Amino acid sequence: MGDTSVDALAGEKIHLRCGVDLQVCFNRGANPTFVFLHGGLGNRFNWRSQYEFALRQGWQVLAYDLGGHGQSSTYSRYSVGRHCRDLKRLLHHFDINSPVLCCHSYGVPIGLEYAQYEPVSGMIAIAGGTHNLAPLWEILLMKFMAWGGRYLYHFHGVQTLSNFVSSSYRHRVIQQFFAENPAPTNFDSYTALEIFWDYNFFHRHQLPQLHIPALVITAGKDPMFTAKMGDELAAHFNNGAHLHFADAGHLVLAELPQLVNAAIAEWLNNITSG
Repeated sequence: MGDTSVDALAGEKIHLRCGVDLQVCFNRGANPTFVFLHGGLGNRFNWRSQYEFALRQGWQVLAYDLGGHGQSSTYSRYSVGRHCRDLKRLLHHFDINSPVLCCHSYGVPIGLEYAQYEPVSGMIAIAGGTHNLAPLWEILLMKFMAWGGRYLYHFHGVQTLSNFVSSSYRHRVIQQFFAENPAPTNFDSYTALEIFWDYNFFHRHQLPQLHIPALVITAGKDPMFTAKMGDELAAHFNNGAHLHFADAGHLVLAELPQLVNAAIAEWLNNITSG
């Protein structure tokens, strides 16, 4: 038995290439490996509920802070391709082949792009998709934060108010989510988002169908990724399922962790036994 006092998501620095070190958590177990890709302004702790659930199931799991986020290095220039290339390097480091990519928000485009060129066993896409990912109000808000508004988050009261309006849930899991993912005050976290604003998967790839099993999860109170968008995304997979939670928002993975975890387990059982 390992030391249960050690946080499974503490991780360690992995040197990938010149100037780039990623903060990575990896636990060996049964295949397929689950690789967790967080969204913009996030970090590996966003996946705490799913990561710890996967450990209890005995699955092999990996989560990390994307470049420019959390405790990982910043990039000199950001691109979806650069994120994908570093993901490939990271999987090679741990000798991981054909993982299941579990992606949230802006992590979904990274997963989709990676799956075009590298083998994956399946994809879970939560609150993110192929195009129209950033409404105008979000772009303006993120530009304001990059220009200097982010300094407001040095004040505890502003963080508290932001957390309050970000979710109607007040249970322990969502409270821990906010505690481990305060709004960033560094410049890179906001400028790193710009690569997703004009992203369109179908402008990059003329592919009518995606030949991997997928679970798409949307939430009724998510202003950025709607149920209709979820239906459209799931339809592009040969074996795509769409699950909609009407009473959750963009942070559905932390708002309804038990339901999301149960859905992931059922989906994995279906694709491995089917």
